[in-house]
Amino acid sequence: MWAVLTVAVVFEFTVGATLSKGLNRGFATFSAGALGVGAQHLACLFGEEGEPVVLGFLVFLLAGTATFTRFFPQIKARYDYGVLIFILTFSMVSISGYRVEKLLELAQERLSTIVIGGATCIIVSIFICPVWAGEDLHKLIILHLEKLALFLEGFGSEYFQSVNEDEAVISTGEETFLLGYKSILTSKNMEESLANFARWEPGHGHFRFCHPWKQYLKIGALARRCAYQIEALNGHLNSDLQAPPSFKKRIQEPCMKITSESSKALGMLVSAIKLTTDPSLASLYLHNSEVAVDNLKILLKTTPLEDTELLSIVPAATVASVLIQVVRCVEEIYEAVNELAHLAKFKSPPKLKVPLEKPQAQLLLHRGVAKPVVDVAGDNGDVVVTVLDDKTPEDENDSREHNPDQSVKL
Repeated sequence: MWAVLTVAVVFEFTVGATLSKGLNRGFATFSAGALGVGAQHLACLFGEEGEPVVLGFLVFLLAGTATFTRFFPQIKARYDYGVLIFILTFSMVSISGYRVEKLLELAQERLSTIVIGGATCIIVSIFICPVWAGEDLHKLIILHLEKLALFLEGFGSEYFQSVNEDEAVISTGEETFLLGYKSILTSKNMEESLANFARWEPGHGHFRFCHPWKQYLKIGALARRCAYQIEALNGHLNSDLQAPPSFKKRIQEPCMKITSESSKALGMLVSAIKLTTDPSLASLYLHNSEVAVDNLKILLKTTPLEDTELLSIVPAATVASVLIQVVRCVEEIYEAVNELAHLAKFKSPPKLKVPLEKPQAQLLLHRGVAKPVVDVAGDNGDVVVTVLDDKTPEDENDSREHNPDQSVKL
């Protein structure tokens, strides 16, 4: 009977869950049975009148202590089932010894049947139809990053659709593009459950026994943080408050660059986790997105607001600000994946050349950052213009020897 009950209770869908319940049940039954037999023998030393009192005190003490330990988060997460079985088994064995004469045979019979049932579950779960919780967690994190990359890939064209009225905009579908990221917001419990079961599993596939499963939880938390930023962006897609087309067109290029490069960076991280390779290639796309962020900041600082109502540009400025935060989130995800690659010893990636973006120096000249300095003290109202070039410090020293005056008076 106990073997059948053990199979019905212990057998779970994943290998980690089955091992967790099986080992918890076996260890709890063995330790509780041994303590129950010891408690019964100790109570016999106090005679017939003192035996029930001592047994009641020991049951209350151990059961109360075990129940209290269930309130600790770490114990409850991994050993809650074992503690529960310990309480039930100890109470049953110790109290049964007061009425049953052959207590050792009772404990041995129950322990042997539980071992048979637990071993059957573990063998079937590992060798016949294995479903690995660690592999499911691995795929779940990959799916999260893919959904983030998909949203960022299509957000730019969707948001600036009103600006590009003459261009055809290809929609990626509402389910996969606009709403796909929403499942990330409620995935915390599933990730923690899979990570807890994955710690019990032996090495399999690309995952060794001490695989850093906690790092997957960190990546999942950062992905949820990025998903909350995306939730804010999604709220501006169909909002009634829209910025003037002229302002949106002004910030369109850097915003499109940010979403495109961030999406590519997430795509490289997905590929790195999926193939268990080093994610260093994603840093190239992150560099390009950082350059786009710098250009966007310059645009926002140098945009003239004399003829523009301030409240009308707030929605677009908010989108630009959130995109900057998205880049920061993607950088943190990259650092977490890079740490995972170091802990899990991912292999080196194939060589790939990605063009690096350079900051647009012309932005400083055409958007009001560099201004001529008027010599007010001069009689002729001369203007001093400083000539800027791309020469190195050594070249500048050589040029100054031949041409010491680089200031031109107009």
